[in-house]
Amino acid sequence: MEPAAIGARLASGVVAPLIRKLFVQEGPGAGLVGRPVRISSLVSFRGEQRTLTEKDLSKLAAELVAQATRHAGPGERPCPADEDKIVALHLATTLHTLGDLDMDDVQAVRLGHRALARALIDATLAQGNKLFLSQGGTVLYQRLLDTACLHILHFFTQRSTFVARTLVEQSGQLNELITKIDILIERIPSQSAQDARFERRYAAYMIGKHSALTIVGIDLSHAEAAWPLDAAYLSLEAVPSHQDRPEEAFEETFEGTADAASPAALPAALPADRALSGHQRVLLRGTAGSGKTTLVQWLAVHAARQEPPRGLEQLIGRVPFVLPLRTIARRDALPSPAAFLAAVHNPLDGAQPPGWADRVLSAGRGLLLIDGIDEIPERDRERTRAWLADLLIAYPDNLWLVTSRPSAVADDWLGAQGFTEFTLSPMSREGMAAFIDRWHDAARQTCRTEEERAALRDYQSALHTAVRTKQDLSRLATNPLMCGLICALHRARRGYLPPGRKALYDAALSMLLTRRDTERRIYAPGDVQLDEEPQIQLLQRLAYYLIRNGEAELDRDRAERLIEEALPSVPSAQALGDAPAILRHLLLRSGLLREPSANTVDFVHRTFQDYLGAKAAVEAWDVGLLTRNAHDAQWEDVIRMAVAHARPRERAELLGKLLVEAARWDPKASLRQKLLAMACLEHAPDLDPAVRDEVTRNAMEFIPPVDIPRARELATVGPLVLDVLPPPEGLTDEVAECCVVTASRIPVDAAIPYLARFADHPSIAVRAQLASSWGRFDTERYFHEVILRLDRDGLYFVAESMEHLRLLVDTGPRPWLILRGGFTEDEIRNGLRGEEVTRLRLTGNDLVSDLGAALGQLTHLETLYVTACPLARDLGPLSELPLRTLVFEPSSLSLHADPLPEGLNTLVGLERLKIAVREADIQPRSFPPGITWLDVQVVGDGLGAMPSAFPRLRHLHAAFVNGSPPPVTLAPLAALPDLRTVTIVGAEVVDAHALPGVTVTASGATPPG
Repeated sequence: MEPAAIGARLASGVVAPLIRKLFVQEGPGAGLVGRPVRISSLVSFRGEQRTLTEKDLSKLAAELVAQATRHAGPGERPCPADEDKIVALHLATTLHTLGDLDMDDVQAVRLGHRALARALIDATLAQGNKLFLSQGGTVLYQRLLDTACLHILHFFTQRSTFVARTLVEQSGQLNELITKIDILIERIPSQSAQDARFERRYAAYMIGKHSALTIVGIDLSHAEAAWPLDAAYLSLEAVPSHQDRPEEAFEETFEGTADAASPAALPAALPADRALSGHQRVLLRGTAGSGKTTLVQWLAVHAARQEPPRGLEQLIGRVPFVLPLRTIARRDALPSPAAFLAAVHNPLDGAQPPGWADRVLSAGRGLLLIDGIDEIPERDRERTRAWLADLLIAYPDNLWLVTSRPSAVADDWLGAQGFTEFTLSPMSREGMAAFIDRWHDAARQTCRTEEERAALRDYQSALHTAVRTKQDLSRLATNPLMCGLICALHRARRGYLPPGRKALYDAALSMLLTRRDTERRIYAPGDVQLDEEPQIQLLQRLAYYLIRNGEAELDRDRAERLIEEALPSVPSAQALGDAPAILRHLLLRSGLLREPSANTVDFVHRTFQDYLGAKAAVEAWDVGLLTRNAHDAQWEDVIRMAVAHARPRERAELLGKLLVEAARWDPKASLRQKLLAMACLEHAPDLDPAVRDEVTRNAMEFIPPVDIPRARELATVGPLVLDVLPPPEGLTDEVAECCVVTASRIPVDAAIPYLARFADHPSIAVRAQLASSWGRFDTERYFHEVILRLDRDGLYFVAESMEHLRLLVDTGPRPWLILRGGFTEDEIRNGLRGEEVTRLRLTGNDLVSDLGAALGQLTHLETLYVTACPLARDLGPLSELPLRTLVFEPSSLSLHADPLPEGLNTLVGLERLKIAVREADIQPRSFPPGITWLDVQVVGDGLGAMPSAFPRLRHLHAAFVNGSPPPVTLAPLAALPDLRTVTIVGAEVVDAHALPGVTVTASGATPPG
């Protein structure tokens, strides 16, 4: 949606009252009718009930024109001021034909607002009324008519006499469109024509720049060498970095019977692309190849298109700035907003209007995507944090996403700046399967014959089987980079895959450096070819230079000098010519180097740089350099791969010195280094047993884990840690939970027997972690060894697929269920037994829109959670169910929260409710009358008509989510006779004493984000 088409800058608060005057008002007692109503019977300027004269209609049109032009900025006014009266006259004439349309309200809504506007214009012309306007006047007239028709249709759907249930989806779309226009009008200030033109060019550039991905290991022609982002993007899950407990899998206080205020729900896992949903500032951690940069591209493209998916309305009106730190941190000073485009070598830098970036960020319209804290030297991270802090002070109201590897920066590194931290989860088995299918779909584009396509289908099927059955393979394929690499190698080697990570990298390098060009017959007879080993020698020189200097890219002339210095040791490379010629060859043919800009060179992925740099470090035996940098997250993979490259005696020396170095650091850094040493054992099949025992003994100081963050960190060691985790006997509930968290985050079948030992544990938190971890393991085995043994008392069982659901229902009853992900209405209706389910949670579902069709048969359903289900907006069809508790959480909490779901007030048995509302929506008759517990997230400044909306309220938990609202007064709540507890979050309370006998808790305002 372009800013130029946002309803001529008319917000709904201005248009709606004017549009209502066009129609007769409903009298008392109006109710649902069985059939549509003709438009001609609704207009207020015709018939016996006429309340609006034609003169009044002209005044109304003139007011619309005046409101639209009043706030026009420089260059925005589409027509001269002296044409306003003519535009208003034509608009009044066109609106008058509403009474002549041969259709009813339902037909009009089905048509849509643009088609309705076209029908009104046609009716006007048919009556002989010609529209003589200049081009600018025509533009204004059409925008105003489109806006008016949008609100006319919305008015129809809001009438009690509208046959709403026949058009739920269209009604929701109208409401969503009006909300988006309001957001755009508020977010985009009046712009100069120059700014608007530049933003259109900039958006087109960002879409072109970031809407394609490279495909690891697929040989496409140059014209086809990009994978469309929309087709390739696979959303991973992100979990809050400080929260690994699956709080959604067990009974919460909110659902219980304790007489205490309900706590705000802790955040659960969510699709990674929704990490910004409801947060202004996010630090996203993820391992190498986990998809951080791809997510940055995806967000940038959707912001530039102005077509965000549901749940990401925060992207509306935003201007994306993609700032890879590996590029911008090479400067002496990090860039100011005016230099953002220059810092990333954007060719539009010289075309941006003076002060444009400052105007965008000052208006809070920026989406700043700062990629790769881990890719800058540790010495630069503090100045980077200072740079970020200064930007946040100067431009506080924008959206910020910063990415990093997990241990590159400390926990809460940006906590003082109000950042929320998330961590990307490894791909689930379903994610791996989806990625394998998408990779092979893309590869099929390169097949020339049916025989090739048939062979590829066989490889695809065989790889699915291998990933399911081979533990080492499934553990390696848990991120998009490695999964793509495995797909490529599997195809290139005709179904054979080498075991282990080092062997996979060796095979990948061989494929990329020599076999690919040889098998494609790139070289003609007599062409000079460079063998694999000389290329590796040259590439590892470049990689090791980058690692030693803490850089992610280097100048082209520096790369040429490094190659020139290496040539005496690699004489075979001289056949290609001088250093510039050799560098050109490596850029063109190796598949490992690229040019992010005209004068810089880097590796296509940091993983290859670390692997080759580690090989160079071992060959030079720079063991001191390796151990001295073991505390730096940039060196973790280098050290792992150095152990893999080293010979047995070298491994022993390297690991011994790593333990000595670890003793020099504070306990937290020491823990990380000792766990790193233990993780290296995976790559050391031949090692002195005494050294192996010493490494394990040092790691045992931190086993068992005593808190959730340490449990997550321990899981990074991999399957080795399973052999040293303690059994459940003798552990406290808290430590038992931490051990289960560690094991459940190591998705190999070897973890299942260990986890099964906790299946009978009395702690609900332990059993909840087990129930929530099913999707990481083989479905049948985990079900029979773990799920079937779990005590059902107070426990939600989690289904992420129809296979999960079938197994749970067939071995039921299981009255408490969570359905996570994209189940359809038919799957839910046919998969659940209505008499068994009493508590149900739908979460992260983008498919369900008709809750009645999905849940209407659940005749014993008392508790329902609807979380991040953007299409499920109508609760009316659930009115016959015995619901007592409802949690209705949108997928985002922006400054414009979604309106209340339809039919909420029909759930007359409801006693407990959690919901997000706009302050204006807290009105009588909008809610069921019997609510006694309320957990509400308020978009607004006060509690509105709370007493009249909730006359029986006993417990209130209100969180204000729009930044820093003014102090809240509790005096109106004194009218609630049964009130016992009040908790206010995110706002100051000025009169806690106003509620004698009520327990009041207030946490004050919270920082943005």
